[in-house]
Amino acid sequence: MMSLRNSVQLIGNLGNDPEVLKMENGNKLAKFSIATNETYRKKDGEKATETQWHNVVAWGKTADIVEKYLAKGKEVAIHGKLTSRAYETKEGEKRYITEVICDEVVMLGGK
Repeated sequence: MMSLRNSVQLIGNLGNDPEVLKMENGNKLAKFSIATNETYRKKDGEKATETQWHNVVAWGKTADIVEKYLAKGKEVAIHGKLTSRAYETKEGEKRYITEVICDEVVMLGGK
């Protein structure tokens, strides 16, 4: 059974074409972002949509699939785990980033 600890499943659309990097050891890394939308009604009955953006990282064979088949606007379902990391900018500011490490991707929608 798949572990439920630190498990993320999202369905959304790619905001840009994936950025694919080839590492020195030959492994591939694909970075992309997806938008998920939630629609609800305000108190006055007006329909509203809230969009959340998620940073996604894929490695190895999953990165190969992302590189070959995904492009801006494509609808996808992803499964992975949530990770957070910190880094320092050139100006010395500390920044934090949360990403989904994708281990499975399913292409949705038509061609």
